[in-house]
Amino acid sequence: MSSYDINTLDSAFRSTVSLSLSTRLDKVETPQNPNPNPVLLENRINLKMSRPMDEDATAGKNEEEEFNTGPLSVLMMSVKNNTQVLINCRNNKKLLGRVRAFDRHCNMVLENVREMWTEVPKTGKGKKKAHPVNKDRFISKMFLRGDSVIIVLRNPK
Repeated sequence: MSSYDINTLDSAFRSTVSLSLSTRLDKVETPQNPNPNPVLLENRINLKMSRPMDEDATAGKNEEEEFNTGPLSVLMMSVKNNTQVLINCRNNKKLLGRVRAFDRHCNMVLENVREMWTEVPKTGKGKKKAHPVNKDRFISKMFLRGDSVIIVLRNPK
């Protein structure tokens, strides 16, 4: 196969094939295989192009199915029904709020959040041990990074 054939293939597929694949087309003509069959080459290109699209479609369906039936269904139901969830975080704080959006990493956009925690006040020398004090604050909108989430519970009314 001459370099003209490679260029013809390259220009025919340029609109659908990435630059990395066109780089591979230049490497097809090797001393071990000086005359590759253009039909087989075209089939290999079509297979490489069709696999990622099919995998993306099935991955999207699987992810949506997991959101509706798997452990993330608690978050999905909260988004659909606009119900509150209680989230226990790694910083030993609790968040009670409504989930607006989430992803597979448990990153969440929350609204009307009540953040709750306990603090032990410092005592001076010789004084008795202080009792923990419950504290809370209101946050209208927030983004919660998923790696800080320990557990998510539906609001037990």
